[in-house]
Amino acid sequence: MINTYKKNAKLVLSNGIIFPGFSFGASGTAVGEIVFNTGMTGYQEVITDPSYYGQILTFTYPEIGNTGINLEDSESSLCVKGIIVRNYSSNTSNWRSRINFNQWLVEKKIIGLYGIDTRALVKILRSKGSMNGVLTSEDKNVETCLKIINETPNMEGLNLSEKVSTKKEYFWQSPSETDFDQRKRCLGKPKKLKIVAIDFGIKKSILNRLVSYGCEISVLPYQSSLEDVLSYKPDGIFFSNGPGDPSSVKEGIELAISLISYGNIPMFGICLGHQIFGLALGGSTYKLTFGHRGLNHPCGKNNQIEITSQNHGFAIDPKSLPRDIVNITHYNLNDKTVAGLEVKNKPIFSVQYHPEAGPGPHDSDYLFKKFVSLMLERC
Repeated sequence: MINTYKKNAKLVLSNGIIFPGFSFGASGTAVGEIVFNTGMTGYQEVITDPSYYGQILTFTYPEIGNTGINLEDSESSLCVKGIIVRNYSSNTSNWRSRINFNQWLVEKKIIGLYGIDTRALVKILRSKGSMNGVLTSEDKNVETCLKIINETPNMEGLNLSEKVSTKKEYFWQSPSETDFDQRKRCLGKPKKLKIVAIDFGIKKSILNRLVSYGCEISVLPYQSSLEDVLSYKPDGIFFSNGPGDPSSVKEGIELAISLISYGNIPMFGICLGHQIFGLALGGSTYKLTFGHRGLNHPCGKNNQIEITSQNHGFAIDPKSLPRDIVNITHYNLNDKTVAGLEVKNKPIFSVQYHPEAGPGPHDSDYLFKKFVSLMLERC
């Protein structure tokens, strides 16, 4: 059943194109970068992924909301600014659901727009690139919306980690609630490994997977110093995902440079953490036209392919990486962007995609085993 209560709303893009539709979720006005996600499932995890902070999300899957909202799948307390869908379902049918989708959006103050041609919108974003826009259910004319957009900074140059990172250290010990944790058993029953995780906008699923592989995790703010990290005497160090322009996260880059130079502590980076490693190793990053956001991106090298979950708008320039110290281990097979790297002669590696499968496939879960194995070799 599709909600029949219709309140006018609209999306105004920075290039002046207007998409009139109908409002659901919270009322009001949101401004941010308009992006799209190609996933068919997992909308709750996607909406609560901190890597989407400051963005308005378009779902390419035509109907969203029919499985409601449960108490387990949210990746964080943070949410996107707004969502855009072709249709949304006010009828919830799932045994895990605890709250209606629309009610949850209202509680989270997420503005929704439905009833537009999302295929047409995505074609614009693919051809012209992700751009800022205003999503509003209020009586704002186009000129006012364009003024709001013009006063809003673009994503390039924005350090959003300072908005989403934890303000103080905390300890994490919750494992994954999954049925594929037998994969970690091949490691035997090792001692608990102490991990320091640098939070640039970390997802709960990543922490859960590390705990499932036998790790105790201290999560630190993004601006932590080398002395802060080493004071925990970690067996390994993790650099998390997060939103914004990686080149603007100066504290994270400086920390990565210091840790890479310090010694042979195993290090693992995901998404923004991967980009920070690339920058710390002398590489450069650039903004993708429309980014990679979905659960179906093939990555690999040398005839080894993984189907991966991705959410990022920037990439590492492969020509900028110093090949005497860096190996590229994975490429995104859709556009040949850098999807994984490792430091030669050091236990340091990273991937652009999300191996924790929250949501998405489990093809890349072995990367957590790799990280743990590197730590066990040095214990």
